[in-house]
Amino acid sequence: MSADLFTTTRALRAAMVERLEADGVLTDVRLREALLSVPREVLLPHAYVRVGGPSAEPIEWRLLDGAHPDDREEWLDLIHSGESVLLQRDGEPLDALVRGPVTGGNMTSMSTYGLATVEALQTLQLAPGQRYLELGPGPGVSLTLAAAITGPRLAAGVERDGHMVAFAQRNLDRLGLGATVVEGDALDGHPAGGAFDRIHSGIGVPCVPPAWVEQLAPGGRLLTTLTTRTPNWLGQLLVTRTEAGVVETVLRGRRRGYRPMLGYRWLDAVTMRPRIKAEPGVPRPTRFAPPPDDAYGFWLAAAYLAPGLVRDFQAETMTIAAPAEDSWAVVGPGEGTVRVHGSRDVWAELEDVHARWILAGRPDAYRVTVPEDGGPQHVASGTDLHALTWVLPPLAPVPHQPAAPCPTKHHTEKAL
Repeated sequence: MSADLFTTTRALRAAMVERLEADGVLTDVRLREALLSVPREVLLPHAYVRVGGPSAEPIEWRLLDGAHPDDREEWLDLIHSGESVLLQRDGEPLDALVRGPVTGGNMTSMSTYGLATVEALQTLQLAPGQRYLELGPGPGVSLTLAAAITGPRLAAGVERDGHMVAFAQRNLDRLGLGATVVEGDALDGHPAGGAFDRIHSGIGVPCVPPAWVEQLAPGGRLLTTLTTRTPNWLGQLLVTRTEAGVVETVLRGRRRGYRPMLGYRWLDAVTMRPRIKAEPGVPRPTRFAPPPDDAYGFWLAAAYLAPGLVRDFQAETMTIAAPAEDSWAVVGPGEGTVRVHGSRDVWAELEDVHARWILAGRPDAYRVTVPEDGGPQHVASGTDLHALTWVLPPLAPVPHQPAAPCPTKHHTEKAL
């Protein structure tokens, strides 16, 4: 690396850290030092940027090559911006990419945005000497940051895509931190087994895979996104194992998280959007004021207690649809009214869930029972008669098929 490039990247990392601290996100001293020391340009040597508009089909991309002088400034700004960096299209090999325009395809691997990386690693409370496992590490940004904190040869990752495994390991070896990535199904944990003090999943799951709990050491912490059928109505699961071996799990609603496991399909109201706009429905009064977007505990409960609903976050006013029943609800016009359409009264169901949520004490956190034998995982807001309860759906076999299209920022981000 030239002296000029070294100076530039060091300044960009410092500016990135300053932004995270100014936003009140970054508070951990060890993670701060790791962010300052880890050269992101080694882990993210190229990046795709979208050229066309959000509705353009096929999608037009441009591949930035960090080694090319004409791309370098834009590439460096992007990989230090905190935004998600798109790296792989349609599961392609990553050792012979050609810079310039590319047409079509979907992104199948990316880094995540910086805020999510910091939040996840701080929640895990990393410290030197801990054994760290990253499930679905992608290019290995968070894996590398963890390795910089835990120490040499203590951080490992499990990645399903063989091309990404080779790409990430080659770059990790250049950094000399002893972090390793192996090919395998992340749902099965590390194929070599073992016990880990800290486990983080870069993929969303509908429930906690038994192998993850089995590989969590006493005193350990496990963090993953709990994905639901509704983008943005999702949760974050923190699993801890006490020194005595008891497993405790807390679920909290979140606005964003990681892309779901391969084969998992979100509900989608995009195709219904023209019809909803043309025929929003029959107006009726309501005393149910729509909860704010940050009432995460309510929206998470709604994903399970009023299943099959999806919100269109691109709509001008709150719009929630039930695609399977060709039904929807549109808030307004004005206060105290809502328009409903179809055989399913979507708004009445949300009113009911909201009333139950209020009686339960407006919970924003839920306890989850995770049997180590792989039995049903039960969720509860408490133990009294008004507690909200439901059962998480089981894991489904992962099909061998292309990954889902790259989501918008309103949905979730993929692996770290």
